[in-house]
Parts: sequence; structure tokens; C-alpha cells
Amino acid sequence: MGACWSNRIKSVSSSNTGFTSRSVSRNGYDTSSNSRNSSASVPATPRSEGEILQSSNLKSFSFSNVRAATRNFRPDSVLGEGGFGSVFKGWIDEQSLAATKPGIGMIVAVKRLNQDGFQGHKEWLAEINYLGQLQHPNLVKLIGFCFEDEHRLLVYEFMPKGSVENHLFRRGSFFQPLSWSLRLQIALGAARGLAFLHSTEPKVIYRDFKTSNILLDTKYNAKLSDFGLARDGPTGDKSYVSTRVMGTHGYAAPEYLATGHLTAKSDVYSFGVVLLEMISGRRAIDKNQPSGEHNLVEWAKPYLSNKRRVFRIMDPRLEGQYSHNRAQLAATLSMQCLAVEPKCRPNMDEVVKALEQLQDSKDTQKKRADQKQRRVPNSGFGPSNGNPTSGKGSADALRKASAYPRPSTSLLRG
Repeated sequence: MGACWSNRIKSVSSSNTGFTSRSVSRNGYDTSSNSRNSSASVPATPRSEGEILQSSNLKSFSFSNVRAATRNFRPDSVLGEGGFGSVFKGWIDEQSLAATKPGIGMIVAVKRLNQDGFQGHKEWLAEINYLGQLQHPNLVKLIGFCFEDEHRLLVYEFMPKGSVENHLFRRGSFFQPLSWSLRLQIALGAARGLAFLHSTEPKVIYRDFKTSNILLDTKYNAKLSDFGLARDGPTGDKSYVSTRVMGTHGYAAPEYLATGHLTAKSDVYSFGVVLLEMISGRRAIDKNQPSGEHNLVEWAKPYLSNKRRVFRIMDPRLEGQYSHNRAQLAATLSMQCLAVEPKCRPNMDEVVKALEQLQDSKDTQKKRADQKQRRVPNSGFGPSNGNPTSGKGSADALRKASAYPRPSTSLLRG
């Protein structure tokens, strides 16, 4: 990978790039403006507003229905607030989708657009354009919308575990630290969501991949949300989309910051940042860290490639839940996604395969350890002949049974 690193491109300040610091609710809903068994069809040509709103996959809600579902947008039903507007908790009937009383039917999240600014309407329409057509287990489901007079609302499935950001960075009894196995599971689910977007025709570039946009269901399955900044990827002989730089500071690829040229590899870089956040338990940009450690990528890169020093960036709350080998493999994958040269980054299909192999390593280790524990009871007797064995011998046997096989994929090799 050494040949793939080039001189670091200086970051552009957020004041002149369109970057935002978005408000995210305690339940994980970003409210700002800014596996292939699923449908993947996006028209190659831009659609008109009328064509987008007539999508057959979505329910068109009346404003009165949405207002009733949220109990007239009562303050105690607010899930989050931000630049886009507010997100409210509501209840609808699962069959008719009509408003119901609280506690009856299906819980939904209702995003209500502030009634000022053209950019907000464009992003509201982009959400409908993409989530109205794309369906995948790792994308949040958009149930419907309301477009009545000046009202612009979106109705989503409710994600009860909130955002990955909350679980990683917020303290308190409600947000317990994510275990290592859950972090790998979440990273894999999010990677599958991005890989799906990049496989559509034309491919969709998400452009705002970050922990606050990854929401979790009751089983901690990851789903991507907030498609307001998504763009169709390049078509024909074009290699990139030229666009105004927008997103969230700390997650954007250096070439996108420098030129405005957007490719699928821009999303890969953002994934590398998020994976690094999950490994380290640190935010991408954190001014509360000591001097020289405010930017996570710049601080962590020297440790990512060093097998003896990688433990220094690991989240201390993990308390040794991982093997050194698997931690190094995850760090190596993050480093490859963060390559300065886009061509040196893996594509998301390759990232998914690498994470799947890490998952397989975990499952294999657990299976072998369980089998060994069944053969070696806690009394200290050997597996077959009933002769006593030393405690050291039993411990050595368990350590060997717990060894993690190293994935063979070249992507995971340092």
C-alpha cells in the first residue's frame, strides 16, 4: 500500500464548502437538511417532481392523517430537531396506514421540513426519489410522504435503537458501549448498504456516510438513513460527478474536498472514517481531544499500519473483547479505505467480503471454543481418557481452540 499514498491534501474549512454540523436526536434521527435480493433500479435520466412523487412504492399521506398520527406534533413526541426540521414519533395502522392512538399499530418516525429554503425541498425530494425506489435490508424504509400546500413531511419506519453515533459517543445508562462483535456486525450491515447503492444502475453515491446516519433496529441491524445529499454516479465514459462540496466535516474524501469530483470511492473513504470511529471509540473531529489528536484520521494513521502499536487506538471500553489479530485486520481495512489515492481504495464489494471473513473468524472461533469446552469440563479432566490434566495444559488447549484463523483475502493483508 505504500506506493498508493500521496501527499496529504489539506482540508478545506467548513465555512466555504457547504459542510454542516448536523443536530442529531437522542434516538438517532438526523434531522438536518443537509445482499442483492432487493430492488435496484434508478432511472438514468432526471425525473420531474411530479414523476418522483407518483412513485408507486410510497404512500401519499394527507396532512391531517400525519398530524393525527403524531398527536398534532406534540412536543413530547419529538425524536430530534435540526436544520431540516423536527422528527416526531407517531403511530399508524399497519394495514391501512391510517393514524391510530399511541400504543396501537405501528410506530413511525415523521420528519417535518421547515417551511423556508429551497435547498430543504430539494433534499426532501431526493429522499423520495431514492428511498421511493430502492429497497434493501440495510436501508431505512421510507413508508410515505405528505405534500400538501406548504407542508413537506416524510414517514419512515421507526428504528428503536437509534444511531450508531449515540451508542459510540454518548454516555449514560440508555446507551451502553457497543461490544466488539456488535461493532463488526454493524460495520458489515452498513457496508452492505453502501455496496448495494454502488451496484444500482446508475450507481448511487451516498455522499454523507457517517455514524449519525446509521440507524439500528431492535437486533442492532444497521440501516442507512438520510438520502438528502445522495447523487447519481457517473454514467457513460465519465469517471466522476462534478458537484458542490457538501457533507459533514471529517468524513469527506480529500479529492472531493479539493476538486468537487465525486465518485463511489468517496463513499469508501467515508466508510474508512466510520470504521475507524468504531475501532477507536473517537469522533472523526473532536476538539476535546489533546492537541494533535483533534482529527481522528491524521492521529490514527501512524498506528494503523503498525501491528505492535495498533492497540493504542483501540477503544478502551472494549476491554480486550477482540483478538490482536482481528483488531489488526480491521485496522488494516480501515487504512486501505482511507488511502489518499482513490484508485488504491477497495470497492465496497471487497470491503463486504473482508468484513464477512472477520465475522466468519468470530463464528469459527466461538464454535471451536464451545466444542473444546464440551470436551474439557471445568473439573480439569482430559477430553477422552478421564485422566487429570494440569490447569496450564487445559488453558493452553483452550487458547489453541480459540485461535482466530487469518482471512486469506489479499484485501486484509497489510
